[in-house]
Amino acid sequence: MHSIAQLDQLYLWHPFTQMRDWLASEPVVIVAGKGAELVDARGRRYLDANASIWTNLHGHQHPRINAAIRRQLSQIAHSSALGFANVPASLLGEGLVRAANPPLGVNHASEFKNPALARVFFSDDGSTAMEVALKLAYEFARRSGNQRPRFLSLSGAYHGDTVGAVSLGHIDLFHRAYSGLLFGSDQVMSPYCYRCRFNTAAPARADAREYRQCRWQCLDQVEKKLSSAQRRGRGYAAMVVEPLMQGAAGMIPQPVGWLRRVAELVRGHGVQLIADEVMTAFGRTTPPQPPGAVTTGSRAEALAKEPGGARLFACHEEGVQPDYLAVAKGLTGGYLPMAATLTTQAVFDAFLGRYEDFKTFFHGHSFTGNQLGAAAGLASLSLLEGPKNLARRRGLAAAFREALATLWTLPNVGDIRQVGLVAGIELVRDWRQRTPFGLQERVGIRVCEAMARRGVLTRPIGNVVVLMPPYCCTRKQVSRMVQALAEAIDETLRSQTTVATEARPRARKSKLL
Repeated sequence: MHSIAQLDQLYLWHPFTQMRDWLASEPVVIVAGKGAELVDARGRRYLDANASIWTNLHGHQHPRINAAIRRQLSQIAHSSALGFANVPASLLGEGLVRAANPPLGVNHASEFKNPALARVFFSDDGSTAMEVALKLAYEFARRSGNQRPRFLSLSGAYHGDTVGAVSLGHIDLFHRAYSGLLFGSDQVMSPYCYRCRFNTAAPARADAREYRQCRWQCLDQVEKKLSSAQRRGRGYAAMVVEPLMQGAAGMIPQPVGWLRRVAELVRGHGVQLIADEVMTAFGRTTPPQPPGAVTTGSRAEALAKEPGGARLFACHEEGVQPDYLAVAKGLTGGYLPMAATLTTQAVFDAFLGRYEDFKTFFHGHSFTGNQLGAAAGLASLSLLEGPKNLARRRGLAAAFREALATLWTLPNVGDIRQVGLVAGIELVRDWRQRTPFGLQERVGIRVCEAMARRGVLTRPIGNVVVLMPPYCCTRKQVSRMVQALAEAIDETLRSQTTVATEARPRARKSKLL
């Protein structure tokens, strides 16, 4: 065993890891990375197929981000935000507010106007960004007359690991152990089309959102929950959602129009909206380019100027602006831990007062707005807003969609859920019955281990394999990720599957994001 692997197993405790299994075999020790590749201590190369746990946007060792950090290091790495301002954090705040307020247009009839996001509160990671949103929304509701504010989130929700963020979550495996520490929050059904009790469509070889048959009963459930709380005088401070794709729940995508309609319901009940975009922000959900689109030169520049062309946040794809926008992971391009919570001027104003009024927001972090993280964030934002980067994301999303479609021939693939450059592939025992594998069979983990042997690294969520390529990936690299997954599924599950004798229908072309 490599000496570093020995030290790891002797001293470290890894997050969300069954340490008994971890200690049973030699871990991969990452020592270097460049572009979409990682290198281990034995010199083996891997494709980073989950963007280093959903954080890395532009690839490892990106020259512009590296240069920005070096320039900042030559000046100062960190100084306190408690009582002092600094240059890169101020500039990044300006850039985030600009990016968070694109022209959304009027793409649906609604009497409720989207608010403008005007203020940025920096923190450390996704959990703390959500903790900030939670505390702000709670106190704003109290100061607005709601003395018993509660929160509403989706079934299967995961919003972080701090106590407040855990209280918003509804994954028993993660959250039940801490129930004695938590405050209560309500949940409403997630629009999980593949396993929705209201979807009467038989399983097909396509994303379940494409062939679902329902009457939007999931939205009826949201309306009932909001109305019931209002009647009982226990109105909600806010509803919390991950826009377009619910991550740790198993990469659960929302059907087109769901987010917009939920936002209208929430606004209609006088409830605020918290968008947890820790995973989905900064171009992850950019829709694929139209077939045959030109993505270089002047055409690429034109694409960036089209309505919605340069939108960096998932909620904006449906014309929705939340009252609180929590971002982290990709904020610095995956380089440094940094997060931000954006909110409205109205919320900010509710915390203004004389010194002795103590309306201060009593919350903070030692490394809030640190210069190194802000410098990396500025460089990343500059890359994201460039027309070439937008064209690359759109083209890569289209190539990703094309590669993923080849997986429909595998009998253990039940659903393929893609939103932009995020995909979850749900593995099942029998796709015709949507029969799940038992947790004890460790199917997702075993498939990912087989992928690692083929030089592709990712991590499952139960029996859902996640693919989230960095934006620097080539089409060939994306194809290789998907091919490794296909081979790993075949190797792992061949003996457990009775292959159907009838020919597999060809997958439909997706019209989804």
